[in-house]
Amino acid sequence: MPELPDITVYVAALDRRLVGRTLSRLVVAGPSVLRTVSPRPDEFAGRSARGVGRLGKRIVIEFDDDLIAAIHLMVSGRLHWKQRAPVRARKADLAWFEFETGCLSLTEFSTRKRATIHLLRGSEAVEALDAGGLDVLECTLNEFRIALQRENRTAKRALTDPRMLSGIGNSYSDEILHRARMSPFKLTQSMTDDEACRLHVACIQVLTEWTERLLAETGDSFPEHVTAFRPEMAVHGRFGKPCPVCRSAVQRIVYAENESNYCAVCQMEGRLLADRALSRLLKSDWPATLTELEEAKERRRAGKR
Repeated sequence: MPELPDITVYVAALDRRLVGRTLSRLVVAGPSVLRTVSPRPDEFAGRSARGVGRLGKRIVIEFDDDLIAAIHLMVSGRLHWKQRAPVRARKADLAWFEFETGCLSLTEFSTRKRATIHLLRGSEAVEALDAGGLDVLECTLNEFRIALQRENRTAKRALTDPRMLSGIGNSYSDEILHRARMSPFKLTQSMTDDEACRLHVACIQVLTEWTERLLAETGDSFPEHVTAFRPEMAVHGRFGKPCPVCRSAVQRIVYAENESNYCAVCQMEGRLLADRALSRLLKSDWPATLTELEEAKERRRAGKR
């Protein structure tokens, strides 16, 4: 799912291409993508784009006459900039905005169509979409700590809950927790002031560094290769690969449709987090530490020889 750094890059690219340009036509091709009834898509024709911004993980495009399009890419939705509109809609095409200078299209190459467009009128309608989470790049440490400890959540869940913090998802929460040297399962109400401060600093550092990196990589081009998995990341998507800090193998736990990637040495003092399915299956045989895991691997290798 595109998160704050990715959305910021999209916003910058769209701002350069759309602001001051007139929309010729808005086509909604996907039956599930449009989540509002009024205003209608045809009401946007002939209006000029006045600004592009971010609301959490949503991209907000403002048009003349207080008309607004709010796009949420969810997991697999992506934006593309082409010189002309599609001749006909493909299965992945959800919608496109035809401007005088090019076409902005929304696609989703997934069987589960989750991306959404809200067509709205007025700033109050946009504010109603706001889940209420703090923008970690703008809030103070005290505001961050209060939001974090309002409910007793795991650090991973708190970082990714849009009602607590805005714009952070599965990918960058892994990177933030690794930078903070903190367990994904650390409970927020048990955090010391030092731990809360460390997590706040890690949020700012990781999100700022990745935003600057992606902006530099994209330059004046359009971001066509947005992904949650990047080889330069420390732990996310790097299961089994060496941690860049201590060189031990990155671990992961899988739950529902998500996973947490972490370094047992840097974040857990060598302890392994219990994967619900595997630990239930293995019971007392589940290795509690990284050392026990390596010993178990060595025994399996010896048994095959």
